[in-house]
Amino acid sequence: MRTNEYGQPIGAAVERALPAPTPDRVTLVGTHCRLEPLDPAAHAAGLFAAFAAAPDGRDWTYMPVGPFASEEDYRAWAEAAAHAQDPLQFTVVSTATEEPLGTLALLRQDPKNAVVEVGFVAFSRGMQRSAVSTEAHFLLMQYVFDALGYRRYEWKCDALNEPSKRAAERLGFTFEGTFRQATVYKGRSRDTSWFSILDTEWAALRAEFVRWLGPENFDEGGVQRTPLRTRS
Repeated sequence: MRTNEYGQPIGAAVERALPAPTPDRVTLVGTHCRLEPLDPAAHAAGLFAAFAAAPDGRDWTYMPVGPFASEEDYRAWAEAAAHAQDPLQFTVVSTATEEPLGTLALLRQDPKNAVVEVGFVAFSRGMQRSAVSTEAHFLLMQYVFDALGYRRYEWKCDALNEPSKRAAERLGFTFEGTFRQATVYKGRSRDTSWFSILDTEWAALRAEFVRWLGPENFDEGGVQRTPLRTRS
């Protein structure tokens, strides 16, 4: 425990240069997918088709937008979203089919403190619970920690959204608590669950993602042989 000249406990010294870089419109390439900056001309039609394949609108219950009634409605949202820096939207494109399957974003960007949040995660049924889904998150984490040098990576969701909370924990995020009545969306109150990954935890998590995503971890049908082990 560090103390100052008055004997008061103080936090660890930060000896790195700040601010960190602002996230940019980059393309991140993996084995199963790549992340591209959201481009309505290239992605909107395919994304709407992927989302429309779901039998109902339940995937949008905990999202601030959607479901979308038509491709035109989705394209209008994508046109506005694609021009924003924060949230900075990325499209997940399958390397096997070259089809767009979902989106996710970097938001609440705080370069001054090297903190950023992943959110607006809209994954179609075609990529949920798949290697594409896991690799998409890994690619964005790798960009945030290794390329930009951020100290903290956040995940927040409605406290009632159990699938999102399970996904955060599976991916190695640590639950930090619940902010009560934190926001209002779609005309209802939201308690927000907070999760994070710190830069000091990243090396071990990176190694586990690399292990899990390795071809030897999947059988001939593409089914994992061992689960992702991000919890000690």
